[in-house]
Amino acid sequence: MKAGTNLEKILESGQFAVTAEVGPPKGSSPAVIRRRGELVRNSVDAVNVTDNQTAVVRMSSVAGCAILKTLGVDPIMQIVCRDRNRIAIQSDVLGAIALGIGNILCLSGDHQRFGNHPTSKSVFDIDSMQLIQALKNMRDEKQFISGEEVSGEVPIYIGAAANPFADPFEFRVARLAKKVKAGADFIQTQAVYDVDRFRRWMEAVCERGLDKEVHILAGVIPIRSVGMARYMRDYVAGVTIPDEIITRLEQAEKAKEEGVRIPLEIIEQLKEIPGLHGIHIMAVGWEDIVPEVVERAGLLPRPVL
Repeated sequence: MKAGTNLEKILESGQFAVTAEVGPPKGSSPAVIRRRGELVRNSVDAVNVTDNQTAVVRMSSVAGCAILKTLGVDPIMQIVCRDRNRIAIQSDVLGAIALGIGNILCLSGDHQRFGNHPTSKSVFDIDSMQLIQALKNMRDEKQFISGEEVSGEVPIYIGAAANPFADPFEFRVARLAKKVKAGADFIQTQAVYDVDRFRRWMEAVCERGLDKEVHILAGVIPIRSVGMARYMRDYVAGVTIPDEIITRLEQAEKAKEEGVRIPLEIIEQLKEIPGLHGIHIMAVGWEDIVPEVVERAGLLPRPVL
């Protein structure tokens, strides 16, 4: 059997994991991915490469992940259900494995009306829950969705997303349980700003014993400006930013510094929450802040396993 990805080794050994995220360019230059990867490589255990996030055309996630591999970075390939049918998705998974990419995050994907091709046709042949199940069957049963046999090993560590802040709140844990049952090995959550609500969600997660079945990483987003905070509050689906956060940024002498201080305070609180296994820093477009956040949070050096 394959030894597993770096992320898998960190989480399965009980370490507190740190992941980050890079957005591929709206172009073909590998230098952009390399530069962003170099910024975060020594501060985190694995790096997500987004898949046409916000439905905007960018370099493919599989290509971005392959470039990160050349830097010695453990990549997490994101796959959204919006753009591909089950044939293309399973093909991309096999291609990723052939390139040495072992972590895959399963997502539904933002609706195309939010992106730069709003009249494009969405696919959604399968949803994120079915995608998780399909990857688990490819790995464990050596079967495609069609039931035909997959030749060779399918060594993948399967991830999914969770939003503890959507309503109705009581359904959030039930939905997580379905993803765990489908085969998710790790979860990356939407950005946490309301720590009290996140703590209540984690308490419910632990009550059901889900923290023993899946590794949960809490999402954290450093804030570059008051405008960014307002935009996320008003327009980014699933992100809940309390008014007091906006007020702090408005009243701060240097909003950018306050925008780093806030996630650092949040990380300190998150580290104390039972059942949490790591954090996922989403600083797309501001990758150079990731090493500072990780260092100031007391999460360096990263373990080598």
